[in-house]
Parts: sequence; structure tokens; C-alpha cells
Amino acid sequence: MKFSQPQADVYVPSGIDPAAALARTTHLCVAAHQDDVEIMAYHGIAECQGRDGRWFSGVVVTNGAGSPRTGRYARINDAEMQEVRRREQRRAARLGGYSVQIQLAHPSAAVKRPGHPGVNADLQQIFAGCRPEVVYLHNPADKHDTHVAVFLRCLEAIRSLPKPQRPQAVFGCEVWRDLDWLPDAEKVALDVSAQPRLAQQLLAVFKSQIAGGKRYDLATLGRRAAHATFYAAQATDATPALTFAMDLTILAKVDSLDVEAHVRGLLRRFRDDVTARLRKLG
Repeated sequence: MKFSQPQADVYVPSGIDPAAALARTTHLCVAAHQDDVEIMAYHGIAECQGRDGRWFSGVVVTNGAGSPRTGRYARINDAEMQEVRRREQRRAARLGGYSVQIQLAHPSAAVKRPGHPGVNADLQQIFAGCRPEVVYLHNPADKHDTHVAVFLRCLEAIRSLPKPQRPQAVFGCEVWRDLDWLPDAEKVALDVSAQPRLAQQLLAVFKSQIAGGKRYDLATLGRRAAHATFYAAQATDATPALTFAMDLTILAKVDSLDVEAHVRGLLRRFRDDVTARLRKLG
């Protein structure tokens, strides 16, 4: 596998051929930044733990240079931060037993530019190189520009594939906006309660973010616990940890569907759910 950025990094914990490691992938996450994979796609990581024929792979599209930093990381420059984050992501892949961890090392500005040839070619190569059953992407209602841009570039890459080669399921996951607002009929509730120690360890790997001023470890586990409790008002908790996702499979299957119209439909159904309850009880 050859990617467009000279700093691109391909890491295979098992040491097998990278193309073969990608090809055997059954659960694939393509995310914007280092640690996004572990926040948004733990469901896939856990699904593949110790199961024959199940392999999780992670892809990080940007180089992570622009992350905020304080404390012990306050004085390191962008180039040094990129190297720190690259090493952290490799450690997470080793700990989680990923089939392959790819870091494409694109600047965020390149990802935000529609039609960027390097970004498009890299993502097309990845999606053409595997046949995952499940793909975890950022959701199109996320409030981080780079996350939404990565989602759109991934959708373009998926739609470039022949339809029989496209993923069976595509989930848009939570990072910079919860999906609690989705009506229950629209939610994909993913049980992420398996191996809680592994979940904690994966998040703790990213010390540059935690010590640098962002407690993603506490926030992520807290959100999963909160979702589990507040998911069903009239029932006891079915699991101690949940994440929510949008089912975006239809967007991957039907090229003519507009992303903006799809999200507007979800927002309209959320509005209708709220107003119908007010009218019923008012």
C-alpha cells in the first residue's frame, strides 16, 4: 500500500503483509484524529476481540498537528505533536489487537477541500482493499468541521466502489455531538459494555490529550454510562454502557440520496417527536 503523504504510517501488530491485514478486515473505522477511533468505534474493537474471522482495523485521516496542549505538552511544536500522537495510535492498535492501523497524515485543510486528489486516492485505496461488514464513520451532524469533512470524503470513496463491494452496514458515530437527540426509532444503540478494562486502557493511551487538557477518557466512559441509563425511561438498564449511532447504510447504497436532505429528515422527525408530546400533554 502506497499513500500520498510521505509521513503516512501503516502498522500491523501481527507483522503480516499490510495488504493482507487490510483485506481480512470485517470491522473498519475511518476517523479524523488519533483517539477518535477508540472513542467512536469501541463497539467494533470489542466485537472482534478473540473471535475467529473477526478483525478490526482503524484509519486516521489527519496528522493531529493542531491539537490543543497544556502542561507537559505545552511547549512541543506541531511536528513533535504529530510524532507523539502517531506513537500513541500505534500503542492503541497493539493493545486492541487491530488487524492494521493506518495513519494517512493529511493536514486538516486538505481533508476539508472537496476533491483533494491525495485524500480521495488514499481513501479509495483503503475501501477498495477490504470488504468490511461494518464501517464506523463520523456522523454528519457532528459539530467538528474536520469530522464532517472526513465523513463526506469517506462517503465519496464508498460511492466510488461498485455496489456489490460496498459495506453491509455504515454507522455514523458520536464524538463531538451526542446522538441522544435522535428519536429512538432512528437510533442504533451499540452495546459497548464488553471488556470495560480494555475500553479504559485504550482511552488512557492518549496521554498527550489527557495530560494536555482534555479528559476524553472520563468523558467518553461517562457518556456511555449515561446513555445506558437514560436510554429507556420505563425500563431498567439493559447494559452498563451504550453508544448511539446513525444508520447511514442507505447513503452508502443509494448514490442519488443527498446527505443534507437525509439529516434534515432526522431533524424534522426529532422536532415532530417533541412537538407531538407537548401537544398531547398540553
